Amino acid sequence: IGVLVVFLVGFLIQSCGINNNVMFKQSKDEVKYDSIPLNPTEDYKISIDDKITFSLTTNDGTDIIEKMSGISEKGSSVSGVEYIVRANGEAELPVIGKIRLAGLTVEQAEDTLVSLFSGEYVEPFVQVKVTNQRVIVFPGNGSDAKVIPLMNSNTTLMEALAQAGGITDRGKANTIKLMRKVDGKRVIYGIDLSTIDGLKYVDMIVQANDYIYVEPTPDIGRQVAASVVPIVSLISSAIVVVTAFTLFK
Repeated sequence: IGVLVVFLVGFLIQSCGINNNVMFKQSKDEVKYDSIPLNPTEDYKISIDDKITFSLTTNDGTDIIEKMSGISEKGSSVSGVEYIVRANGEAELPVIGKIRLAGLTVEQAEDTLVSLFSGEYVEPFVQVKVTNQRVIVFPGNGSDAKVIPLMNSNTTLMEALAQAGGITDRGKANTIKLMRKVDGKRVIYGIDLSTIDGLKYVDMIVQANDYIYVEPTPDIGRQVAASVVPIVSLISSAIVVVTAFTLFK
């Protein structure tokens, strides 16, 4: 009986760790299953720690067209260097110095730079790009999580999952959570891709800093076995020792 008690206590202690790798558990009322935005409701706003590049040409971009067409080989331009938006929301750019960019859309940032560079250049034409936009995908197994760079602004949910290698064997296609920041707070949208009805979600546009979490199927058998085997081995060893002691007593 004593051995049985030890076994049960040990098993219960070990079982507390079973499937602790399953994240983001919550009640159904915390997940939105309707009104899932298939397209962005607003333009992306530059954030702290974002990296940006910008290109600058003069004469309202005329130089770009003339150089492309072979009409002219001259013309001034600046591009390719990355600048970081620091903790105070500012980035330090050449010529114009420190400028606040956090909170601006790309279009607003371009208009701001055009206004500031106008004092130094003739009819400046500016294009801004955020280079570190990304989403994080958990495809159903924590060890397979991927950070997916957004190479274009129209990356779909299906593209992001494909770049992460697809849903893993343990992943539950009917329990996908897309976590998105809305007004400074993470909102969780529930998506079911296990049936044809899920086709309405595959073309939804993912946004920078989205988390896509495919819930894994509980791997109870393997984890219980991993928990029980050491205990059984310990008990077996104890029995051998007790038996040997009894025989040679």
